[in-house]
Amino acid sequence: MIYADNAATTRMSKTAVEAMLPYLEDCYGNPSSLYALGQKAKEALERARQTVASLIGAEPREILFTSGGSEADNQAIRSAAYLGAAKGKRHIISDPIEHHAVLHTLRKLEKEGFEVTWLPVHENGIVRPEELEAAIRDDTCLVTVMTANNEIGTIQPIRALGRICRDRGVLFHTDAVQAVGHIPVNVKEDNVDLLSASAHKFHGPKGVGFLYARRGVRLQSLIEGGAQERGLRAGTENVGGVVAMAAALEESLCGMEQTTDRLTALRDRLIRGLREIPHSALNGDAARRLPGNVNFCFEGIEGESLLLLLDDKGICASSGSACTSGSLDPSHVLLAIGRVHDVAHGSLRLTLGEDATEAQVDEIIAAVKEVVAHLRSFSPVWRDLCEGKTPFIL
Repeated sequence: MIYADNAATTRMSKTAVEAMLPYLEDCYGNPSSLYALGQKAKEALERARQTVASLIGAEPREILFTSGGSEADNQAIRSAAYLGAAKGKRHIISDPIEHHAVLHTLRKLEKEGFEVTWLPVHENGIVRPEELEAAIRDDTCLVTVMTANNEIGTIQPIRALGRICRDRGVLFHTDAVQAVGHIPVNVKEDNVDLLSASAHKFHGPKGVGFLYARRGVRLQSLIEGGAQERGLRAGTENVGGVVAMAAALEESLCGMEQTTDRLTALRDRLIRGLREIPHSALNGDAARRLPGNVNFCFEGIEGESLLLLLDDKGICASSGSACTSGSLDPSHVLLAIGRVHDVAHGSLRLTLGEDATEAQVDEIIAAVKEVVAHLRSFSPVWRDLCEGKTPFIL
C-alpha cells in the first residue's frame, strides 16, 4: 500500500506513541487532582505546554489545549468577533478557500449581524496583501486567513498579511493546521494574534490540538464546566494526547529543512509526471505550496471513480478535504480559484509523507495515467470532448 493522503491524517510516530503510553498506563491521574499521581500528570501537561510554546515562538500561557483544529478555529474566531462587537466593530475579512471550520463559523456570525468580506484568491489560490489592506475598515475586528490550504497546498504570505493587521490594529487569526510541523511557523515573527493547530496532521494523535492566543487577547469559552485550561476550556485534559502532540511536533521540526528539500523534489517529480496526462492541470501555485502537496484536475472523468480505482491498486488518495468526503458538490476551493464544476469534479489530491520514495512516486504516476485513460475510454463526456461536440477547458 502507498499512503498518499497525509493531509487527511498522518500515522502516529513511534516517538509520539512512546511519549503517550506512560500517561495511559501508569501516570493516569487527573491533572486537577491534588495527590501525587494527579500532580505528576499536571507537571507533564505543563511541560508539554512549554514545549509547544517554544516551538512556535510563543509563551506557555498563550497555549490552550483543544480537541483539534476545528475547535480551535471556532474559539478563536468567535472570541475575536465578540471582542470586536463589544467595541462596535462587526466587520470580518476572510477568503473563500478556508476550511469549513472557519467558513461555517463565519456564516453563523453573519446570521448574528456580522459582515464578512471575502477576499479573492485568484487562480493560484493566494490572497494579495494589497487587497487585504484595501478591505480593512474602521469597524474591522478580525482577519482570518489560513497559513496553508488543506486541498491545494497554497502557502499564504502570512507575515505580510499579519503585519498589515498589526499596523491597523486588527486581530489576525490563521488556521495553521496544515502548516504546523511542515513549514516554519513563528507567531511573533509572523505577526499572528491567534493560531489553530491539530496534532494528527504532524504524526501526533487524533482528538488533540492547540490554540495560540497572544497575551492580551481575551478568549471566550466554548465549553462550560470546570476550571481547566485557566477556565477557558472545561473538561479533563487529554494528558496523554497532549504529551504525544508535543513530542510529535518537536520531532517534526528536527531536520525540517532536509525533509522539506527531499519532499519538494518528490512533489515536483510527481507534478511533472501527472502533467504528461493530456487535458490535466495543477491546482494552486506551483512554487508557493506545501512540500508534499499535489492537486490535479483531469478533464472528462469523475473524481470518486478515480479514487476507488486507485484504491484497488493500493494507493490511498483523496479528491479534497477529508471533512467533506461525503459531499457530492465539487470542492469549494477549486471553484474559488476558477475551476468550472465539470472540471472540479475530476480532481485528485495526493499528499506525500516523509517516508515517500521515488519508486512510490513513479508507481503513483503510472497508476494515475492508467486509471485516467481507463475512465476516459468509456466516458460519454470525454467522447463528446474528443468529437468536438463540447470544447476542452484544460
